[in-house]
Amino acid sequence: MSRHDEQTVTAVLGPTNTGKTHLAVERMCGHSSGMIGFPLRLLAREVYDRVVKIKGANRVALITGEEKIVPRDARWFLCTAESMPLDKELAFVAVDEAQLGADPERGHVFTDRILRARGREETMLLGSEALRPVLKALVPGVEIINRPRFSTLTYAGAKKISRLPKRSAIVAFSAEEVYAVAEMLRRLRGGAAVVMGALSPRTRNAQVAMFQAGEVDYLVATDAIGMGLNMDVAHVAFASLNKFDGRRQRRLTVAEMAQIAGRAGRHQRDGTFGALVEEGPGAFTPEEVLNIEEHRFPPLEQLYWRQGEPDYSSVAALVESLEARPAHRMLWAAPQAVDLAVLKRMAAEDWVRDRARSPAMVARLWAACGLPDFRKVGVDPHTRFVERVFRYLSEGKGHIPHDWFAAEIARLDTVAGDVETLAGRIAAARSWAYIANRADWLADPAHWAARASAVEERLSDALHASLTQRFVDKRTTLLMRQIGADPRALPVVIGPEGDVLVEDHAIGRLDGFRFIVAGDARAADKRLLLAAAERRLGDERARRGVALAEAGDADLALAAEPGGVPTLLWKDLAVATLGPGPSLMRPRVLLDRALDCLSVELRARIETRLRDWLAAQLKRALPGLVVLDSVQRDPAALPASRAIAAALVAQGGLVGRSEIAVAVDGLDPVARKAFRGAGVTIGALDLFDPRVLKPGPAWWRRALLAARTGGVVTAGAQASATVLERGAPGATLAHGYRPVGGQAMRVDLIERIARAAHDARGSSGRKPFVLDPALALSMGLTRPTLERLMSGFGFRPAASPDETPRWTWRGRPPAPVAPPPKDNAFAALAALTAPLGL
Repeated sequence: MSRHDEQTVTAVLGPTNTGKTHLAVERMCGHSSGMIGFPLRLLAREVYDRVVKIKGANRVALITGEEKIVPRDARWFLCTAESMPLDKELAFVAVDEAQLGADPERGHVFTDRILRARGREETMLLGSEALRPVLKALVPGVEIINRPRFSTLTYAGAKKISRLPKRSAIVAFSAEEVYAVAEMLRRLRGGAAVVMGALSPRTRNAQVAMFQAGEVDYLVATDAIGMGLNMDVAHVAFASLNKFDGRRQRRLTVAEMAQIAGRAGRHQRDGTFGALVEEGPGAFTPEEVLNIEEHRFPPLEQLYWRQGEPDYSSVAALVESLEARPAHRMLWAAPQAVDLAVLKRMAAEDWVRDRARSPAMVARLWAACGLPDFRKVGVDPHTRFVERVFRYLSEGKGHIPHDWFAAEIARLDTVAGDVETLAGRIAAARSWAYIANRADWLADPAHWAARASAVEERLSDALHASLTQRFVDKRTTLLMRQIGADPRALPVVIGPEGDVLVEDHAIGRLDGFRFIVAGDARAADKRLLLAAAERRLGDERARRGVALAEAGDADLALAAEPGGVPTLLWKDLAVATLGPGPSLMRPRVLLDRALDCLSVELRARIETRLRDWLAAQLKRALPGLVVLDSVQRDPAALPASRAIAAALVAQGGLVGRSEIAVAVDGLDPVARKAFRGAGVTIGALDLFDPRVLKPGPAWWRRALLAARTGGVVTAGAQASATVLERGAPGATLAHGYRPVGGQAMRVDLIERIARAAHDARGSSGRKPFVLDPALALSMGLTRPTLERLMSGFGFRPAASPDETPRWTWRGRPPAPVAPPPKDNAFAALAALTAPLGL
């Protein structure tokens, strides 16, 4: 007995669907450390994944015969019952499905755990109510808690396969029977998922995921589903009520029937069970139905037992201790298991006895005999395999040669073959995975464990594909759904080019985030196809949404063609438009309605990414306007500066001086210098940032002006044009050209003429002066246009002795009497931006 044999043990008993396992997981996670032993590798893996989400992968271990994940800081252990490390001092220990102590093949393992597995603070035994009398007799002071089923389990009578309700699980008790039922369901109802205990966790999970996702409506399984595996099953149908238990063909006990039938229903949702035949050995008797519905089962009178701590002093002592009879009246000697049968055959060999002379080597021999017969080849062939393993373990460094291991793994590493062939390779791969997970059997166990696991995963994926190909007819499934099932459960596949297919039939195309039904689809089909796509394409749309939210700058662009709305593109896909915002430089990003299919959180991430990208592009293309936009919002700037900045931003970096004359005349020298430092020219007729007249910035400017009005982008002038005919495209001040007479001239060139005129006037004083005639001629100005310009500058024509035009100063209104205070805030901002070239 354990050092904890005086501790009180809690037994949680009851039928299936009582949440016993969930309770044990909660209790374990509430302790500083813990361990749960399960009857199946699949169930251990399922609970391991659940606990990892709670405690983190670095604190949780998974230990099965074929798989060991044991982090250095592991404190919570999920194991198969055979693999539980009983030498660990843990706060909590639980054994699931403890009633399996009555199983002739594995019962001695569960009985040993019932008797010896103890937690430092809490021990929990989970099982059927039938365990009550034996636990009271075997575990002194056991505290028994009964857990009622959450939902009702009802007999639904016999139903033929063709009439089974959806979300049904059909249970058979041999691989041949499972395959036969699955084949019939493929022909009649479109197919079924297949779950057997011999499948690897990866294959089993893939098959269950197909069932859970609604890709098939039926599941065909062995009694492995009775051991706590969580599946959304509404009805359990028994294809047979007889099974071969390794020794004989027998009828299931009522407890076994209830264990399997109890998979129907989930939590508080009721379930039903039944058979496929109304009469004969495959039908339920009235007494069986009553007992299952009311959860009344005959109590277990005895459990199977075998010495859990055998004598390793010699091979003979080992065999004798393993064949010892139990002393307690409620314990039976376990029938001879495969490991003991192998040991007895090997013990008859002289070379085995010669090598197994020390207790350490006897223990090593027994460990080799414990290698499971995953291939189910029988005792004699399996013994020969174990003998070869033990030869290597008992000579030299005690390691299995890596060349033998590698050759056997390489032989299995092929995905060719049918379902039975692949299943056989997986069974063989499990033997090598078991060997690799014995830390002292190989020189580099971690490497070979990873290699064996990789081969098993590839074979598992191939087996899943083969099972699906063999037992799922997608065309029949599609037909059944069209004539009466939920169309949103259609299995939809997305091709690399966005083609959306059911089976190999194209039903439409996913263009970005918008599903477009195939043009040749009948009107009556379109609602069906849309309903299918809207549900099944959610994951793909979400994946694309995340990619958009994390898009690099190179994948984003702005489309602003004349006549079109300014549109943000992601890899040439329109994802948003620009609309009126707080200011010209801060337009709103309006996501395309096709993105409404995404979550609110994801749409917000996308909008933020597009806004950030747009702000960065505007800072590069229109740096002066970015500075002015900040000035107009700066409460420290003086009103005149804010007014001018606001006018410049509103009109995209250029504004007629007459529109803001009062504010301009109110600027002091410091403020004027600040504007010049920000790149603004305060001209005779206009205030403007010369950079916005260049082709690239001008293109961004036109896009922003269209966004401000919510309209379309207008066409600009030719990039090289200096003077346009009045009325030509772009011949307006909004595009940087001031109409003067019959022409329109670019505003920066107007200022060039104004500067030349004032320079010429300055050298002549009050006398008439001549403006360089080549200047106007090179720009393409006519004489009437030049006269209108000079008049706007404050000059008038003067008498000339020849044909050369002369000008004289007419004068301007006086400046304000008292200048305003210095605009220190703007000056400081200009000083900061000047080093950046702004």
